[in-house]
Amino acid sequence: MTSSHPRSLALLGSTGSIGTQTLDVVRAQPGRFRVAVLTAQRSADLLVLQAREFRPAVVVIGDEAQYAGVKAALANQPETTVMAGAAALTEVAARPDVDVVLTALVGYAGLLPTLAALKAGKTIALANKETLVVAGQLVTSLARQHGAAIYPVDSEHSAIFQCLVGEQPDAVEKIILTASGGPFRGRSAQELAQVTRAQALKHPNWDMGAKVTIDSASLMNKGLEVIEAKWLFGLTNEQIEVVVHPQSIIHSLVQFRDGSLKAQLGLPDMKLPIQYALGYPERLVNDFPRFSFLDYPTLTFEQPDGATFRNLPLAFEAMRRGGNAPCVLNAANEVAVAAFLREQIGFLQLPEVVESCLTRVSYLAEPSLDDYVQTDAETRRVAAELVK
Repeated sequence: MTSSHPRSLALLGSTGSIGTQTLDVVRAQPGRFRVAVLTAQRSADLLVLQAREFRPAVVVIGDEAQYAGVKAALANQPETTVMAGAAALTEVAARPDVDVVLTALVGYAGLLPTLAALKAGKTIALANKETLVVAGQLVTSLARQHGAAIYPVDSEHSAIFQCLVGEQPDAVEKIILTASGGPFRGRSAQELAQVTRAQALKHPNWDMGAKVTIDSASLMNKGLEVIEAKWLFGLTNEQIEVVVHPQSIIHSLVQFRDGSLKAQLGLPDMKLPIQYALGYPERLVNDFPRFSFLDYPTLTFEQPDGATFRNLPLAFEAMRRGGNAPCVLNAANEVAVAAFLREQIGFLQLPEVVESCLTRVSYLAEPSLDDYVQTDAETRRVAAELVK
């Protein structure tokens, strides 16, 4: 990759937390990357501003009701085509002028565009963990079939990826995902019953979107990352552990069969794993703040409290069951989190909705893509009834 041949990017979800930080990385690396595609679901005004700055070939607004407004706003920019809707999102992910597709969409919405990009042989920079949670076997199979690389953007999976560079796959004994513990670490179930939406949205270390922040508070985010790690790194269920590390400096670890450990450390800044995924195999120079041990003289670790934060053991159980169980877990959680953000349900009801759906929705041991689509729809119907 050279400045005369910039890597062409499709940024799916450009107006969210990961999307805006990705554009910060692009700005900090002039000549390295060219933005070919920008997409957003509803944030039309920000999408237009981004399009005026980066002048992509295509922008997609997911909310079709906003298409006319976006098109009018970019009328004086003829090099940019404006599209709308879910089908357009899937179409642009496979464009021939795109080298890397960074999927920063939230939730299940990332699945179909990612599958389209894989079938087109694109490199995937994956920030949408739900894609692998919902359909990990299908996604990894398509990547192998079409020679498409998947580079993780989540800080924990980026850490593991970095630790594995140069290592033999059969040398791995286990991986250890670190979790901050979220804003309610150490709280009892009785205390959690009283927490508010505003309190749950205040993460101690990371600046993330609302859905991911709530998932972090409930430990569902870590549960989803456990399932994602299984598929990204070809692990067995028994090779994945979680440890709470409140400082969020060690982003994850790999233990090898000789007993040695590798850890990747850094400040809690998502621009670092984003840049690594976009630039791999290069390590690109930047002027981001540097970590100093003198600023963090104590790094601590503790066991996650699965009895209080029940989403984490529910995710492990869904992973062990396999089939469409992780798809049910994800869909139920998306509905529950949306209801919590609307203040329809309390914090402790989040795992209750997930557990009920895992019990009620039909289990399929070897689902097809159509089965995943039907499972997602059925789970959302069941969960919607539970949060009324």
